Amino acid sequence: MENTVRLFSTLALMGAIRNLSDRFEAATGTRIDPVFAPTVGLIERLGKGEAADVLIMTAEALDDLAAKGAVAPDSCVRLARSFVGIAVKAGAAHPDIATEDALRKTLLGARSVAYSRIGASGIFFGQLIERLGIAPEVNARALVIPSGLTAERLVTGEADIAVQQLSELKLVSGVELVGPIPPHLQAPGLFSGGRVAASQCAKQADALLNYLASPEAAPVLRESGLEP
Repeated sequence: MENTVRLFSTLALMGAIRNLSDRFEAATGTRIDPVFAPTVGLIERLGKGEAADVLIMTAEALDDLAAKGAVAPDSCVRLARSFVGIAVKAGAAHPDIATEDALRKTLLGARSVAYSRIGASGIFFGQLIERLGIAPEVNARALVIPSGLTAERLVTGEADIAVQQLSELKLVSGVELVGPIPPHLQAPGLFSGGRVAASQCAKQADALLNYLASPEAAPVLRESGLEP
Protein backbone atom coordinates (compact mmCIF):
# COMPACT_ATOMS: atom_id res chain seq x y z
CA MET A 1 0.00 0.00 0.00
CA GLU A 2 1.33 3.42 -0.93
CA ASN A 3 2.85 5.41 1.94
CA THR A 4 2.67 2.47 4.32
CA VAL A 5 5.69 0.95 6.07
CA ARG A 6 5.39 -2.73 6.95
CA LEU A 7 7.23 -3.13 10.27
CA PHE A 8 8.38 -6.42 11.79
CA SER A 9 9.30 -5.85 15.44
CA THR A 10 10.35 -7.98 18.37
CA LEU A 11 7.93 -8.07 21.31
CA ALA A 12 10.49 -6.29 23.51
CA LEU A 13 9.80 -3.00 21.71
CA MET A 14 6.06 -3.46 21.19
CA GLY A 15 4.94 -0.95 23.81
CA ALA A 16 7.32 1.75 22.63
CA ILE A 17 6.64 1.12 18.93
CA ARG A 18 2.88 1.43 19.37
CA ASN A 19 3.31 4.80 21.03
CA LEU A 20 5.99 6.10 18.65
CA SER A 21 4.16 4.86 15.55
CA ASP A 22 1.16 7.04 16.39
CA ARG A 23 3.42 10.08 16.71
CA PHE A 24 5.29 9.28 13.51
CA GLU A 25 2.08 8.78 11.55
CA ALA A 26 0.66 12.08 12.83
CA ALA A 27 3.84 13.97 11.92
CA THR A 28 4.54 12.43 8.50
CA GLY A 29 1.32 10.92 7.17
CA THR A 30 3.13 7.62 6.68
CA ARG A 31 1.13 4.69 8.07
CA ILE A 32 2.88 1.95 10.06
CA ASP A 33 1.63 -1.60 9.58
CA PRO A 34 3.22 -3.55 12.46
CA VAL A 35 3.78 -7.24 13.14
CA PHE A 36 5.06 -8.22 16.60
CA ALA A 37 6.75 -11.54 17.36
CA PRO A 38 9.98 -12.89 18.88
CA THR A 39 13.04 -12.44 16.67
CA VAL A 40 13.03 -16.13 15.74
CA GLY A 41 9.40 -15.86 14.68
CA LEU A 42 10.08 -12.79 12.55
CA ILE A 43 12.94 -14.54 10.77
CA GLU A 44 10.70 -17.53 10.08
CA ARG A 45 8.05 -15.29 8.55
CA LEU A 46 10.65 -13.62 6.32
CA GLY A 47 11.90 -17.05 5.30
CA LYS A 48 8.38 -17.99 4.21
CA GLY A 49 8.27 -15.00 1.89
CA GLU A 50 6.39 -12.41 3.94
CA ALA A 51 7.31 -8.89 2.92
CA ALA A 52 8.50 -6.18 5.30
CA ASP A 53 10.13 -2.78 5.00
CA VAL A 54 11.67 -2.32 8.46
CA LEU A 55 12.94 -4.95 10.89
CA ILE A 56 13.51 -4.46 14.62
CA MET A 57 15.10 -7.45 16.33
CA THR A 58 18.13 -8.56 18.31
CA ALA A 59 21.25 -6.81 17.09
CA GLU A 60 22.95 -10.15 16.40
CA ALA A 61 20.12 -11.34 14.15
CA LEU A 62 19.88 -8.03 12.29
CA ASP A 63 23.64 -7.89 11.75
CA ASP A 64 23.46 -11.41 10.31
CA LEU A 65 20.71 -10.39 7.86
CA ALA A 66 22.72 -7.32 6.88
CA ALA A 67 25.79 -9.48 6.23
CA LYS A 68 23.67 -11.70 3.97
CA GLY A 69 22.37 -8.68 2.04
CA ALA A 70 18.76 -9.01 3.18
CA VAL A 71 19.01 -5.74 5.15
CA ALA A 72 20.67 -2.56 3.90
CA PRO A 73 23.78 -2.20 6.14
CA ASP A 74 23.85 1.59 5.93
CA SER A 75 20.32 1.76 7.34
CA CYS A 76 21.03 -0.16 10.57
CA VAL A 77 20.67 1.71 13.87
CA ARG A 78 21.09 0.59 17.46
CA LEU A 79 17.83 1.35 19.27
CA ALA A 80 17.72 0.04 22.84
CA ARG A 81 19.08 -2.20 25.54
CA SER A 82 16.78 -4.41 27.57
CA PHE A 83 17.15 -6.39 30.79
CA VAL A 84 15.29 -9.52 31.84
CA GLY A 85 13.15 -9.18 34.95
CA ILE A 86 10.51 -10.79 37.10
CA ALA A 87 6.87 -9.86 37.71
CA VAL A 88 4.10 -11.09 40.00
CA LYS A 89 0.35 -10.62 40.00
CA ALA A 90 -0.76 -7.21 41.29
CA GLY A 91 -1.15 -7.31 45.06
CA ALA A 92 1.05 -10.38 45.54
CA ALA A 93 4.09 -10.25 47.80
CA HIS A 94 7.28 -9.29 46.00
CA PRO A 95 9.87 -12.07 46.34
CA ASP A 96 13.52 -11.36 47.06
CA ILE A 97 15.62 -11.47 43.88
CA ALA A 98 18.34 -9.04 44.96
CA THR A 99 21.15 -11.60 45.08
CA GLU A 100 22.02 -14.84 43.35
CA ASP A 101 21.15 -16.89 46.44
CA ALA A 102 17.88 -15.01 46.95
CA LEU A 103 16.91 -15.52 43.33
CA ARG A 104 17.70 -19.22 43.54
CA LYS A 105 15.52 -19.62 46.66
CA THR A 106 12.68 -17.63 45.08
CA LEU A 107 12.68 -19.73 41.90
CA LEU A 108 12.83 -22.99 43.86
CA GLY A 109 9.99 -21.84 46.09
CA ALA A 110 7.67 -20.76 43.30
CA ARG A 111 4.58 -22.81 42.52
CA SER A 112 5.10 -22.18 38.81
CA VAL A 113 7.42 -19.96 36.78
CA ALA A 114 6.28 -18.77 33.34
CA TYR A 115 8.87 -18.14 30.65
CA SER A 116 8.94 -18.26 26.85
CA ARG A 117 10.47 -20.98 24.74
CA ILE A 118 11.86 -19.06 21.75
CA GLY A 119 12.15 -15.46 22.93
CA ALA A 120 15.56 -14.02 23.86
CA SER A 121 14.51 -13.83 27.52
CA GLY A 122 13.38 -17.45 27.55
CA ILE A 123 16.60 -18.68 26.01
CA PHE A 124 18.55 -16.66 28.58
CA PHE A 125 16.43 -17.93 31.48
CA GLY A 126 16.84 -21.55 30.42
CA GLN A 127 20.61 -21.05 30.45
CA LEU A 128 20.45 -19.17 33.77
CA ILE A 129 18.69 -21.91 35.72
CA GLU A 130 21.22 -24.37 34.30
CA ARG A 131 24.04 -22.19 35.63
CA LEU A 132 22.29 -21.90 38.99
CA GLY A 133 21.98 -25.67 39.14
CA ILE A 134 18.19 -25.66 39.54
CA ALA A 135 16.93 -26.38 36.02
CA PRO A 136 15.30 -29.77 36.77
CA GLU A 137 13.45 -28.45 39.81
CA VAL A 138 12.24 -25.24 38.12
CA ASN A 139 11.30 -26.90 34.85
CA ALA A 140 9.33 -29.60 36.64
CA ARG A 141 6.81 -26.91 37.61
CA ALA A 142 7.46 -24.30 34.93
CA LEU A 143 4.94 -23.04 32.40
CA VAL A 144 6.96 -22.71 29.20
CA ILE A 145 4.89 -20.92 26.57
CA PRO A 146 5.72 -21.11 22.84
CA SER A 147 5.84 -17.31 22.54
CA GLY A 148 3.92 -14.25 23.69
CA LEU A 149 3.67 -12.40 26.99
CA THR A 150 4.49 -14.54 30.00
CA ALA A 151 2.92 -12.12 32.49
CA GLU A 152 -0.53 -12.94 31.10
CA ARG A 153 -0.16 -16.28 32.91
CA LEU A 154 0.01 -14.39 36.23
CA VAL A 155 -3.39 -12.84 35.60
CA THR A 156 -4.94 -16.22 34.81
CA GLY A 157 -3.37 -17.76 37.91
CA GLU A 158 -1.39 -20.35 35.94
CA ALA A 159 1.91 -19.07 37.34
CA ASP A 160 3.01 -16.97 40.29
CA ILE A 161 6.26 -15.68 38.75
CA ALA A 162 6.77 -14.47 35.17
CA VAL A 163 10.16 -13.99 33.54
CA GLN A 164 10.66 -11.83 30.44
CA GLN A 165 12.17 -8.59 29.20
CA LEU A 166 11.12 -5.75 31.53
CA SER A 167 9.53 -3.96 28.57
CA GLU A 168 7.39 -7.03 27.80
CA LEU A 169 6.31 -7.52 31.42
CA LYS A 170 5.13 -3.90 31.47
CA LEU A 171 2.72 -4.56 28.60
CA VAL A 172 0.40 -6.63 30.79
CA SER A 173 -2.08 -4.93 33.14
CA GLY A 174 -2.82 -6.50 36.50
CA VAL A 175 0.79 -7.37 37.27
CA GLU A 176 3.63 -5.68 39.14
CA LEU A 177 7.32 -5.61 38.32
CA VAL A 178 9.55 -7.01 41.05
CA GLY A 179 12.63 -5.80 39.20
CA PRO A 180 15.47 -7.00 37.00
CA ILE A 181 17.39 -10.19 37.62
CA PRO A 182 20.70 -9.19 39.30
CA PRO A 183 22.88 -7.47 36.67
CA HIS A 184 25.92 -9.69 37.22
CA LEU A 185 23.83 -12.69 36.14
CA GLN A 186 22.74 -11.26 32.80
CA ALA A 187 23.95 -9.32 29.81
CA PRO A 188 21.50 -6.77 28.42
CA GLY A 189 19.75 -7.63 25.19
CA LEU A 190 20.62 -5.21 22.39
CA PHE A 191 17.97 -4.42 19.78
CA SER A 192 18.54 -2.82 16.40
CA GLY A 193 16.52 -1.68 13.42
CA GLY A 194 17.20 -1.79 9.71
CA ARG A 195 15.58 -1.44 6.30
CA VAL A 196 14.88 -4.53 4.25
CA ALA A 197 17.04 -4.27 1.13
CA ALA A 198 14.11 -5.07 -1.17
CA SER A 199 11.81 -2.44 0.37
CA GLN A 200 9.87 -0.36 -2.13
CA CYS A 201 9.55 2.57 0.27
CA ALA A 202 13.14 3.16 1.32
CA LYS A 203 12.65 6.86 2.02
CA GLN A 204 9.79 6.31 4.46
CA ALA A 205 11.53 3.31 6.05
CA ASP A 206 14.71 5.30 6.67
CA ALA A 207 12.70 8.20 8.08
CA LEU A 208 11.04 5.83 10.56
CA LEU A 209 14.37 4.33 11.62
CA ASN A 210 15.89 7.77 12.10
CA TYR A 211 12.92 8.79 14.22
CA LEU A 212 13.09 5.68 16.42
CA ALA A 213 16.81 6.34 17.04
CA SER A 214 16.31 10.06 17.73
CA PRO A 215 16.48 11.89 21.09
CA GLU A 216 12.73 12.53 20.70
CA ALA A 217 12.02 8.82 20.96
CA ALA A 218 14.32 8.18 23.93
CA PRO A 219 11.83 9.11 26.72
CA VAL A 220 9.22 6.77 25.26
CA LEU A 221 11.73 3.93 25.15
CA ARG A 222 12.66 4.57 28.79
CA GLU A 223 9.03 4.68 29.88
CA SER A 224 8.45 1.31 28.25
CA GLY A 225 11.26 -0.30 30.28
CA LEU A 226 14.10 0.00 27.78
CA GLU A 227 17.41 1.89 27.76
CA PRO A 228 17.83 3.97 24.58
